[in-house]
Amino acid sequence: MKISVITTTYNSAKTLRDTFDSVLGQNYNNIDYIVVDGGSTDGTIDIIKEYEVLFDGRMRWISEKDKGIYDAMNKGILMSSGDVVGILNSDDFFTSGDILNTIAKFFSSSQAKGIDAIYGDIHFVKPSNLSICVRYYSSRQFRPWLMRFGYMPAHPSFYVRRNVYEKYGLYSLEYKLASDYDMMVRLFCKFHIKAHYISKDFVTMRTGGASTSSFAHRMLLTKEDSRACRKYGIYSNIVMCSIKYFTKIFEFLPNNMKESTFKSVNLWFHS
Repeated sequence: MKISVITTTYNSAKTLRDTFDSVLGQNYNNIDYIVVDGGSTDGTIDIIKEYEVLFDGRMRWISEKDKGIYDAMNKGILMSSGDVVGILNSDDFFTSGDILNTIAKFFSSSQAKGIDAIYGDIHFVKPSNLSICVRYYSSRQFRPWLMRFGYMPAHPSFYVRRNVYEKYGLYSLEYKLASDYDMMVRLFCKFHIKAHYISKDFVTMRTGGASTSSFAHRMLLTKEDSRACRKYGIYSNIVMCSIKYFTKIFEFLPNNMKESTFKSVNLWFHS
């Protein structure tokens, strides 16, 4: 079971070592690590070259201009050779050393028969202190019907069989922020892939990403999320997709309170 991990970079020198170290620190070695750089000028290329030798032939990389992060992801997918493919952004890192081993064990088990993808949890930290969790995003309660309300599994925890991309396509380049959401709606609501939730914290993310960096970015993301739903025949609108910001309150709650609250919301939506 080979796993392809794709990291896209552009002037990522400040954070890239953490990402690379977390991949090197995995206790599963059958990996195909692909780094797609967008033509960095800040020393990122020097770091890639420094780490390339440490991967003993398991890293491949390119550096060229692209049309944005989703175009870079598509390049990585097309370069990939693994049975399963996932994305690890250049300012994120694996939370523990057994993430890829956990993924490989599941996909190699009898439980994975008929399963196209897996997903889990992630948590957020402040760039100034990487050891303290400020938000915990659990995908446990995800159901495809929730996508019309702006909710999806944590994208950095999403690992999918490579043939799914071959059958159903790559990331759309018609969005600035929501191509990952478009992909999830397409896979779960149009093509009805089968996925399995793993109760594990996969990835540590720094706060301050593009989709949440300002009110204007949040509004644009919400508009694009609702547009993605309508594109695939899922009724939604900006107000409905804004509900996800209400649910973000739960990410600051203890896990036991989170579970009971989500159950109440689930019952309310289906009443």
